[in-house]
Amino acid sequence: MKKIFIYYSLNGNGDLVADVLREQGVTIRKIKPKKELPKSITGQIFIGGFLAMINHKSKLVDFDKDISKYDEIIIGSPIWNARLSTPINTVLEELELKDKKVSFIFYSASGTSPKATEKVHKLFPNASITDLKEPKDNEQELNKI
Repeated sequence: MKKIFIYYSLNGNGDLVADVLREQGVTIRKIKPKKELPKSITGQIFIGGFLAMINHKSKLVDFDKDISKYDEIIIGSPIWNARLSTPINTVLEELELKDKKVSFIFYSASGTSPKATEKVHKLFPNASITDLKEPKDNEQELNKI
């Protein structure tokens, strides 16, 4: 079964997840928004949290939408204001995931993702979700993958 991890990482947590999955033979595809959030943590929290709350979709740089050769799509997202990040909102809108096995890995300060989980289960009732609490600061969280 061919797997791909499509993810966004603002502060490096997703990159650590990608490293673990790469070692397991998973193909990695990192996405990049055309406009990044501010460098300050406060700006990231307020702006990113607000944009996530209104379900904003970020424009992406050179987003490769071809997932035809993969059986399982693993989506990785930081959690902003208990919700999916805005680049991942775009991924979910633009990829044809209907006939794919889909799973999610979320990384957040709290290690929980209530609103993101609710959204995912509405879109993909059978999707598995793994919540990680700040893998950069809690490397043992990577053992959940």
